[in-house]
Amino acid sequence: MTQKTVLALHPAARDDIADLTTRRPLPGQGLDQVDPFLFLNHHGPQVYPPGNNGLPFGPHPHRGFETVSFILEGEMAHLDSGGHESVIRAGGVQWMTAGSGLVHAEISPAAFKQAGGPLEILQLWVNLPPALKMTAPRYIGLQARDIPVHEADDSRARLHLISGQYGDTVGPIDSLTGVFMSTLDLAGGGRIHFDGLAGRNVFLYVVSGAVRVAGKDIPAWNLATLDLDGDHLEIEAEADARLVFGHAAPIGAPVVSHGPFVMNTVPEIHQAIADYNAGKFGQVRL
Repeated sequence: MTQKTVLALHPAARDDIADLTTRRPLPGQGLDQVDPFLFLNHHGPQVYPPGNNGLPFGPHPHRGFETVSFILEGEMAHLDSGGHESVIRAGGVQWMTAGSGLVHAEISPAAFKQAGGPLEILQLWVNLPPALKMTAPRYIGLQARDIPVHEADDSRARLHLISGQYGDTVGPIDSLTGVFMSTLDLAGGGRIHFDGLAGRNVFLYVVSGAVRVAGKDIPAWNLATLDLDGDHLEIEAEADARLVFGHAAPIGAPVVSHGPFVMNTVPEIHQAIADYNAGKFGQVRL
């Protein structure tokens, strides 16, 4: 067995959106993607006052990839042109496959805008391979109670498993591309071990606290890139920590992106724009 090594740390850059405190580690300087992971926005943590404007993500289109939204604090309402609608609260996750094209909105419920409160949300974009770029759209909303928790190291490690399998625990999302995705809570000194990682890119972002991986200290608001060949790793918390942890086989296909569209060629981007302008993605009415 060969331990994965940490190649580099990529600190999140501040890039606020309207009233929303936002940090982005991916893409970043010198890092376009961690194939197939394309993009991560970390919104918050912050406290919204009463009478706030809420989240600024009104109706907008996507094609060619998946969005995974982690609601750590607060709540987020989802509506899309496929007829899906839900409000996901703290500890929950939204997994949307845009595929061939979808319009969606990610906004704050009226009660949150009226009362305010704490908010922390992360959104990750996961690429789809060429054969699945035009797959049928789908949406799955999970509340915290829907996500199984695997406890390790005398409960000092709590793995909230969204997709994939860890021991006997299976995540409720059946990923189209075999993506393992989780959030991980570690008490100070807590450890957890992962194996079966050879040939898979690891996505490891420290939301809060600090961890140590393969002899490297990783503080909050940093994304770590690791080698592809190693087959196992151990994460140890230096202080109470929360992470987004996933892994997947790289796709290895060209990536051509334009705003909310991620395809493989420029003509495919032009077609996505034309199809959206022609109304083929449907509409969302707020």
